[in-house]
Amino acid sequence: MHDVVIVGGGTAGCVLASRLTENADVSVLLLEAGPRSRKLELRIPAAFSKLYRSGLDWGDVTTPQATLDGRQVLFPRGRMLGGSSAMNAMMVLRGTRADYDGWAAAGCTGWSWDDVEPVFARSACGAFPLAELPDRHVLAEAFVHSARAVGIPPAPDLNGEANDGVGFVPVSQRRGRRFSVLDGYYAPARRRPNLTVVTGALVTRVVVEAGRAVGVEYRTNKGGPPDEARADREVVVCAGAIGTPHLLQLSGIGPTAVLEAVGIEPVVNHPAVGANLLDHLACGLLLRTRNVETLASAESLANLARWLVLGRGPLTSNLGEAVAFVRSRPDLNAPDIELLLAPVLFEEEGLKQPTEHGFTLAVVLLTPRSAGTVQLVSDDPRDSPEIDPRYLTDPDGEDLATLLRGLRLARRLVAEDPLASFVDEEMLPGSDAGTDEQLHSHVRALSQTLYHPAGTCRLGSDAASVVDPSLRVRGLDCLRIADASVMPALPRGHTNWPTVMIAERASELVGGAL
Repeated sequence: MHDVVIVGGGTAGCVLASRLTENADVSVLLLEAGPRSRKLELRIPAAFSKLYRSGLDWGDVTTPQATLDGRQVLFPRGRMLGGSSAMNAMMVLRGTRADYDGWAAAGCTGWSWDDVEPVFARSACGAFPLAELPDRHVLAEAFVHSARAVGIPPAPDLNGEANDGVGFVPVSQRRGRRFSVLDGYYAPARRRPNLTVVTGALVTRVVVEAGRAVGVEYRTNKGGPPDEARADREVVVCAGAIGTPHLLQLSGIGPTAVLEAVGIEPVVNHPAVGANLLDHLACGLLLRTRNVETLASAESLANLARWLVLGRGPLTSNLGEAVAFVRSRPDLNAPDIELLLAPVLFEEEGLKQPTEHGFTLAVVLLTPRSAGTVQLVSDDPRDSPEIDPRYLTDPDGEDLATLLRGLRLARRLVAEDPLASFVDEEMLPGSDAGTDEQLHSHVRALSQTLYHPAGTCRLGSDAASVVDPSLRVRGLDCLRIADASVMPALPRGHTNWPTVMIAERASELVGGAL
């Protein structure tokens, strides 16, 4: 028996376990489906896409997206201690005051900018670094200068109250190596006697008795019947925007019709569990370069030695080295587009090894109006859920219109020196693709996730929300959720640091109740 059982040893789970066990009187069990891995690719910043479709990735894909030529979009998700924070692009971008004040205005009391900014600040005091890249690429420097040439101002602080403008991305690195929650949170806590960690533990069900979550069932790699872990105080699910709604539905917590269709007896009818799937859709320009060496040649023995010995060189790149947050229309009160420079050709959703020199200028839809679903397909926990983001399905077509405006701005930017001096030709969509329909065809063919799923167990004060402002699941006692699934809307940034913040906030809420 433990005081708290945490499901998921990813970003949120590691943060929460570390913070709760700072109190020696609180015992915590952390369950993680994946292993504790020491693969070198987890440490080399530029190598993260090599982990896609590996044994450390859940291997998810979306349903065929009708708006994207019927393609199934790759949906990488970390299956290991550290979760997706151990295989992301290390970009530390939290969004703006407008985002979190928007949460509060929508009924998320206690989650305004003034509420969460001190929580962000606490995480930044050593546990979650905001570092500069040790060897910034010349293309990132050129991007910043060219952005200013087209009228995008320098951003005073990409993590300030407003993030309008262009700048270099702060990263979660130290000495040229990835510094994830494993390093900042898990490592200091892993030898505490009040923390128990079980890896290779696939949680199959939250155990509910008389309306109270009393523990979980899980299976290990050893096989045999499921084990049960009891929680004396609380169960906290930190399985992410895909794993959390899937587990709740397996436990009978979700839309009744969906549960009954696969033979699961409903415990609580929660229509919003698995709804409101939000994601940052990305598309962009691929450009062949001249007069510059890109990350296509980063994997030489000399560069590996330089990284191993000095923590320097192109292998320290996080790929997304510089960004510009912009408003695609003058009537907007905050950015709706992110332009993201990667000094390499990011092809086939990161699965293709680049064979020539080039760079990618991605256009990211920051405030999507389209929302999708995550639904289980069977009562077998080993079966992946159905992930349907329903990209570009908003009835007014504003998501697509925004992406097209972003692509046209990206083209203006790359036509300006100094970035233009490195461009040999536009490979995709190609310089002859000038009409809206031609650009729309490019969006359908090449768009992909920016790996920011959120919102599937929405936080709020209304009865339809899944969790209340204290992260407690409505209709049940002693069950909370603390991960990106609770975000009611995506921040105008990236989701890793906001997820750390949510877990830090959860540690206050759970700790205060123990």
